[in-house]
Amino acid sequence: MSGTTPSGTIASPGSGEPRDDSAAAASPRFAGAGTPVTVVIVAATVLALGLRLYWLSRPGFLLSVDEYDDGNYFGSAVRLVYGALPYRDFLIVQPPGITLLMIPAALLSKVTGTAWGMAAGRLLTAGAGAAAVALAGLLVRHRGLLATVITCGIMAVYPDSIQATKTVLVEPWLVLFCLLGALALFDGDHLTARTRRLVWGGVALGFGGAVEPWAIFPVLVLAVLALRWPRRLAAYAGGVAAGFLVPVIPFAALAPHSFYEATIVAQIGNRPGAVRYPLWLRLQDMTGLADVSRPTHLVDLAAAFLIVAVIFGSLGLAFLLTWRLPPALDLFAVGTMVLVVAAFLWSSQFHYHFAAFLAPFLAMAIALPVSALARDLRLLSGLLADEVSFAVMTNRLVSDVPGCSLLLDGTGTNFALSHGRDPETGAALSPRVDAVWTYAFEHAQYVWLSRLNNHRVAWTSQLRSYFQAHFTRILSAGAAGSLYRRTDLKPAS
Repeated sequence: MSGTTPSGTIASPGSGEPRDDSAAAASPRFAGAGTPVTVVIVAATVLALGLRLYWLSRPGFLLSVDEYDDGNYFGSAVRLVYGALPYRDFLIVQPPGITLLMIPAALLSKVTGTAWGMAAGRLLTAGAGAAAVALAGLLVRHRGLLATVITCGIMAVYPDSIQATKTVLVEPWLVLFCLLGALALFDGDHLTARTRRLVWGGVALGFGGAVEPWAIFPVLVLAVLALRWPRRLAAYAGGVAAGFLVPVIPFAALAPHSFYEATIVAQIGNRPGAVRYPLWLRLQDMTGLADVSRPTHLVDLAAAFLIVAVIFGSLGLAFLLTWRLPPALDLFAVGTMVLVVAAFLWSSQFHYHFAAFLAPFLAMAIALPVSALARDLRLLSGLLADEVSFAVMTNRLVSDVPGCSLLLDGTGTNFALSHGRDPETGAALSPRVDAVWTYAFEHAQYVWLSRLNNHRVAWTSQLRSYFQAHFTRILSAGAAGSLYRRTDLKPAS
């Protein structure tokens, strides 16, 4: 039976050839201001901003000492606006991106004092954290409501993302520029072919690296995805280089040795006597359990296992259903997530705000495969099954695609059209029975056969040959039966 193909096209009955029915998916990201997807993005962004501002409104945050790093980051901008240069006149262990981003707040501090200047920097950081939710929503909105809800929802409430915006820290800004770059680089699920967007997307990611070197993870994943197109890769790489070098070189060139000692030796060099951060606490932060009161190791492990199972289980099952690799956007999200998790597990250092960088890639790595699987499962609408109860209990009985066979009671149909015969007593010899089953198989995309199918399907040698030539098994459920997919069903491009 025919059904909806993986990317929203409709397959002509029996042909497997998709005709385009996905104009909405190809529409500009910013169209449809009143659509449910847009409402979700706006609502999640407002929620994210509200949660972050609420945190800052609590006593002891906006105008108090809460962190160590924030004073260094904001203070470096204050030093700069008063004429001192980082790395030459003083040291800061990050590249100069955060210093440059805090210049507006530092200039304000000349009028209000540095305390209110810091408060302004904290408010700007909270805004950057909320803006990242909107950017992630725009990046996935073409995949529909489910992907948008999951992505924006996780990012809005992810505990370490909220905590990282309570003061001036680099992770919210790093996430902001990585998502800006990704938004420029992707046209829907695929990398753009437009040179200008490739360059500017690279610039945004390169500047993200000038804020925090972790930007190298999404940069590398995107470079691998662009390897098929050397010109695109060159444009993208040029943008990355410019985005990183333009803000960094003026400072590094004036004090290259100090720049190296501050950003390389102090950051990733060996630290004698360093104590490794416990694995279980890392898992709590990365899995979003940071605000759960004393979760057990079993809960930590179960949460991590569930996330991994959802992501890779969805990817695997979607591949079995469609026989096609995930699109570039999914590979970008999952690949970056894997690299970031590996880095966070490998490094001896780990702080709660580190996980804020993981949040967007974790959210998309969950949302995109799950939404793709939900979309691909619609292929099973009108599923041909020799035991119709299977189609009923899996919500696959009804199809809205014209041409699908309405065969319901296979055994009863055999009896009715062959004068009481079943497959074992010659039902297949009846031309009417043969026509019913032949039509059903010719118009099916997926077929479920129980282990008793020989007692229900009126197999002829021609029908069995057709089935063996056009279908292949993609899932086995033991005694319950097997799921078969049409081999000549062409995936949407």
